[in-house]
Amino acid sequence: MRYMMSYDLMETVRNANQWFGATALSMASYPAFAALPNPMLSWMAAWGQVTERSFERMVAKPDWGIPATTLPDGKDHLVEVDTVVEKPFGDLIHFRVTDRAEQPRKVLVVAPMSGHYATLLRSTVKSLIENCEVYVTDWHNARDIPVSAGKFDVEDYTLYLVDFMRELGPDTHVVAVCQPAPLTLAATAYLAEIDPKAQPSSLTLIGGPVDPDATPTDVTDFGHRVTMGQLEQTMIQRVGFKYKGVGRAVYPGLLQLASFMSMNMDRHSKAFSEQILRVSRGEATDHDAHNRFYDEYLAVMDMPAEFYLSTVERVFKNREIAKNEFTVQGHKVDIGKITDVAVKTVEGAKDDISAPGQCIAALDLCTGLPDSKKASHVEPDAGHYGIFAGRSWRNNIRPLVIDFMDANTRKSSRKQPSKTAAK
Repeated sequence: MRYMMSYDLMETVRNANQWFGATALSMASYPAFAALPNPMLSWMAAWGQVTERSFERMVAKPDWGIPATTLPDGKDHLVEVDTVVEKPFGDLIHFRVTDRAEQPRKVLVVAPMSGHYATLLRSTVKSLIENCEVYVTDWHNARDIPVSAGKFDVEDYTLYLVDFMRELGPDTHVVAVCQPAPLTLAATAYLAEIDPKAQPSSLTLIGGPVDPDATPTDVTDFGHRVTMGQLEQTMIQRVGFKYKGVGRAVYPGLLQLASFMSMNMDRHSKAFSEQILRVSRGEATDHDAHNRFYDEYLAVMDMPAEFYLSTVERVFKNREIAKNEFTVQGHKVDIGKITDVAVKTVEGAKDDISAPGQCIAALDLCTGLPDSKKASHVEPDAGHYGIFAGRSWRNNIRPLVIDFMDANTRKSSRKQPSKTAAK
């Protein structure tokens, strides 16, 4: 019960701050106060507007916001999101471009389950749908999943990826971004053993901790510094009475967000102070640079406790992937069994979350793969976010990934996945 009380306390604080912001905005905007030439009123209204919006975003799931895309024919084509496979902890969704012939490249983008929604990859998806059939793993917020749905740990995550790859067929190109890189590598190796005909054509791993100890960072140091008991006692709470997942053990998104913010508190404080001034001067807009970034950054989701704890213990502490000792339901996954899937790694030279060296370790684990099917790229001056979004991705990395896919396409004799939801 005390863990549920802690969860509800965090939600109470968030709700109260949202209310304080709304109250300040309403009071300072009262028409009768307009006759008082007091600059504090405009500042108070601006503070209230920014505060209300910020705390409201913390419990909102962002929309993909990709209503249409412009194709070489010069026309805008609507983009519709279809659910291909529906599961309790995550769906496989397809970005279908209307009135367009099916594209030869079929791409599965594996989104991270690390505290933010899959919409964090919005710009990545937008850049790919121009000439690819794009599928994305859309993970659910654990607070909305009833306890009756059971557990979800790194083995379950891996099996989800196996099912998604099977559904799409062997002509699929898989792109794993950040956290899922090691588990996507394991899922591919698992398929290589039990269902080789379902293996994807290529696998691109972007900034993922395949071997966290290859290049230590603050993230890896934290994983080694704390014990599993400390993590469970300080980070794990049970969903409160407000949500469908009441009683489920989770690593709360609000707690994760607090950790993110504390790492760069000076920068975030400055950003919000400047935004309040812009709002008070009437210079801010609903979709300005600040709101575009923080609307996504502040929208956090809870992770299942067993997934968070097993990730820290098995991927970071025990390095089961890096040592090629990972097991799924008692079956040892041998990454050396990958012999027919081209593998490419992408890293950012200035990545302080998954530093260069952590991801490229995947190539050394693929002992059964010829060098002609291995590739790597380190993007100069790119940080963690830049290697899958922004200018570095659009101008340099995306063209390399597309060329890699084209050079390693395998034709499929299987039927295309259905466009309707399938349980």
